[in-house]
Amino acid sequence: MLQKFSIHNQPLSVITAYKSLITTINAHCYNITQIDSLYNQALLNSDVLIPDGISVVWAIRFLKGEKLKKIAGADLFFYELERLQKTGGKCFFLGSTNKTLRQIKEKINREYPNIKVEVYSPPYKAEFNKEDNRLILEHINSFEPDVLMVGMTAPKQEKWAYQHYNQLQVGHICCIGAVFDFYAGTIKRAPKWIINLGMEWFYRLIKEPRRMWHRYLIGNYKFIWAVLKEKIIAKPRPYIVIASPTKEDEAIHSNHPSL
Repeated sequence: MLQKFSIHNQPLSVITAYKSLITTINAHCYNITQIDSLYNQALLNSDVLIPDGISVVWAIRFLKGEKLKKIAGADLFFYELERLQKTGGKCFFLGSTNKTLRQIKEKINREYPNIKVEVYSPPYKAEFNKEDNRLILEHINSFEPDVLMVGMTAPKQEKWAYQHYNQLQVGHICCIGAVFDFYAGTIKRAPKWIINLGMEWFYRLIKEPRRMWHRYLIGNYKFIWAVLKEKIIAKPRPYIVIASPTKEDEAIHSNHPSL
């Protein structure tokens, strides 16, 4: 059920703990939690779970009457960069291709010169082996970043960060997926006015129909159906209260046994 997730509903500035696992949830993510138990646990046990999808914002309002503000992975990304720029912190980027990582590093050096940046492109495979993980952790921990940006797409990035949380010598761990490509410019994000209308998902569908049609056309239907079922189950049902007989009732019954 969507309501079992503790979804962040405050400014990002309230995240004061140095080390925190920060993940995102949208309709697609929720659908995956229904078939992937480890991913489900990763989101449930995140220190901060942000509502990165207008569908989740609408669903929580429908289910609980609670007003959430959408916080996209890109919002988290720029918040962290601004924070590190002020403090002169360190940021590590894990994921994507060497070309994209090089573009990210060059752009941050121009736009956020106070931030020290390191990057690592892991092997492209469904699951890392022990040696892969050893090298990844070695690269990250030797740098000891204040922020670790993980861009390996859901659910892989969240599961990896959750499983290796205790081994990571880092501050905030931000699982932000496609934001790597948005910032590098390899994929164009929707214009601001489309984002404000809550239609970013439609923009991505138009831009990448072959890759996104199942996620948004089939996936959104599954999510809506799941939310409707959750609402029906949670809705209180009318019931009849059977009161215990009073002394007057007992007296009447004793005088009129046929009643």
